[in-house]
Amino acid sequence: MIGALVEALRAAPGCVVRERAPLGALTTYRVGGGAAIMVQVADEATLVSVARVLASARSTGAATPDVLVLGRGSNLLVSDAGFDGMVVVPGDGFTRIAIDGTRVDAGCAVSLPVLARRTVAAGLSGLEWAVGVPGSVGGAVRMNAGGHGSDTAATLESFRGVDLASGTVFERPGSALGAAYRRTALGPLEVVTGAVHRLVPGDPDEGAARIADIVRWRRQHQPGGSNAGSVFANPPGDSAGRLIDACGLKGYRSGTAAVSTKHANFIVADDGGTAADVLDVLLHVRRTVEQRTGVRLEAEVRLVGFGDLREPGHDPVRARPAVVRPPRVEAQAEAPGDGGAGALS
Repeated sequence: MIGALVEALRAAPGCVVRERAPLGALTTYRVGGGAAIMVQVADEATLVSVARVLASARSTGAATPDVLVLGRGSNLLVSDAGFDGMVVVPGDGFTRIAIDGTRVDAGCAVSLPVLARRTVAAGLSGLEWAVGVPGSVGGAVRMNAGGHGSDTAATLESFRGVDLASGTVFERPGSALGAAYRRTALGPLEVVTGAVHRLVPGDPDEGAARIADIVRWRRQHQPGGSNAGSVFANPPGDSAGRLIDACGLKGYRSGTAAVSTKHANFIVADDGGTAADVLDVLLHVRRTVEQRTGVRLEAEVRLVGFGDLREPGHDPVRARPAVVRPPRVEAQAEAPGDGGAGALS
């Protein structure tokens, strides 16, 4: 089945297909194994072709692989065994930025820090916060990424995408996103391909100063190295970092991974580390905080290739999976700091 699917994908215009491709190395954790299939798609039309190839395979009764759409990999933890599915990587056709007055149209693969700086340089205000989230536009829409007092939904005028179930293109107003804190109403098979933000006029010098302040704050308060930003979402009315710190978990280590001593809601992996160690630290922190405070932290990091991880008496660790499951299987992700935009969708 995989061989026939790979050949069909290779025949689709705009697709570059690799088998057994590195995946963990493309994430900000830089740990984990590879992907069974990796497909780079040139543009939106190519993504539609990929969806139709998958639909054609399903129509014959063939099993199709799970699909992961990869943004900038800043909120993914890939298992050391890798991902036995298909990874879709948006290509250069998704990196456009078009600014017309206060209207900013950006492709899903545009880096959020790049978008923040470009809009400020154009004399616009409203996306300065995005300079601190090393994710993508698509991932930001998918998760309603945000930080420093704002989020994606605050300026989102509309967004567009491709439904991997039907191969159709959709465009919706920002109000249809159903945005909440790091959540949206997007379906698991709906891949965001671009977004339009409506900003307000601003002074470029003031905007540049705001960006410099955000960058300075991040460097002072958050660790560098291999990490995926905030591991857990803040519970209502509290801070995940405060809870973890109060439980004495700063510096807790398991093998090649540890809770940052600079910010308790970050888990940092050593060079040459393993995903298993990162996961062990994540689970230990989650269990300890719940046992000592009664608060069950929800992971922001997406776990890929680990199977259906469960802890006794609880739902899977990955509350919002990054993986697209084709309809016949029953049935996509990033937020370092306090954002959320690494996986595309």
